[in-house]
Amino acid sequence: MDIKLEKKPWYIRFRVYLIGGVVFVAFLIYVAMLSLAPRRLRIETDKIKIETVGDDRFLEFVEIEGVVQPILTIKVNTQEGGSVSRIVGEEGTLVEQGDTILVLENTELLRGIEDQRDEWEKQQITYKEKELEMEQKSLTLKQQALEAAYEMNRLKKSFELDKEEYKMGIKSKAQMEVADDEYRFKVNSLALKLESLKQDSAMTLIRRELLRNDRVREYKKNTRASDRLDRLVVRAPITGQLSFVKVTPGQRVGSGEGIAEIKVLDQFKVHTSLSEYYIDRVTTGLEATAASQDKRFPMRISKVVPEVKDRMFDVDLVFAGEMPENVRVGKSFRVQIELGQPEQAIVIPRGNFYQATGGQWIYKVSADKSKAVKVPISVGRKKPRQYEILEGLEPGELVIMTGYDTFGDAEELILN
Repeated sequence: MDIKLEKKPWYIRFRVYLIGGVVFVAFLIYVAMLSLAPRRLRIETDKIKIETVGDDRFLEFVEIEGVVQPILTIKVNTQEGGSVSRIVGEEGTLVEQGDTILVLENTELLRGIEDQRDEWEKQQITYKEKELEMEQKSLTLKQQALEAAYEMNRLKKSFELDKEEYKMGIKSKAQMEVADDEYRFKVNSLALKLESLKQDSAMTLIRRELLRNDRVREYKKNTRASDRLDRLVVRAPITGQLSFVKVTPGQRVGSGEGIAEIKVLDQFKVHTSLSEYYIDRVTTGLEATAASQDKRFPMRISKVVPEVKDRMFDVDLVFAGEMPENVRVGKSFRVQIELGQPEQAIVIPRGNFYQATGGQWIYKVSADKSKAVKVPISVGRKKPRQYEILEGLEPGELVIMTGYDTFGDAEELILN
């Protein structure tokens, strides 16, 4: 006899599917929760560097490397053209002002100077002859003037005698009138002669002065010719170090051609280049310091070249006081250029977080040091060892400075 089986409830019949569905839904919920929850990463604290946010006086500066150069370099040029006969000064040697650097030879110049000297000697003879001639003429004029004065005096006495004879009745009135006319004529004639002698004397003085001027002019001309000969010897215009001589024996050089340089070693400057990022903030007179032998030496910017090349511009600095003992041309110094005045600011030490985050965020450590979470920040000014924090952190808080290249995109770090 068949037994009628009672039909089981649906949840019994489909219990396997129900259980599987519940498990699947639970799995989906778990995955969703994991995706929505912040990603955590466990790290060891001995593998990272934790620093405290500080409140300190912030002085922005840029640290660069500069090379010592002489503060003044003098170019040595030739004053006359010629062939290099002998090089006396060697590169790198110290020279005093007036020391011989090299000697030139110029046969055409020598021949011209010899011709000039021969001409000068001939002119000397001519000048001497003219001087003797004018001296003789002066003596003649003096003699003529003396004779004229004597004749004038004789005529005066003769006329006085005629007047006495007229008064005594020895001479008639007609004779007296003739004597008077003769006396007046001779007086006027002698006066004209004296005037002519006076003008001749003045002309002689003028000719003598002109001759003297000609002689001085020719003497200067001859001296200049001799000076040209002396300029074939190239001498040091100033005391310093002869940096290079760019000619060789036998080489032909022209007048005014640069053949050497002398570096003045009394003072030095430090030359460097900065990024164009600082071009509006770096000006003449800014203070700086140079580090050497565990000491810092004050400096200041003496020159800023505003022209930008390859995104860099040139800056010269000079020592503002004591200089390091080991300063020499070509030596490098680490120089810190101050970009303003110290100001109170929130600061953190430099770390590799900036390269990973671009200064947009940082991991801030909780008060119990058990975890660290991302927080947005705003970074202001920078210097080699510090960043200025404008927003996002407060003094006394702890932040992670290193290890960012291993954290990935973790939102939260669990500190072990």
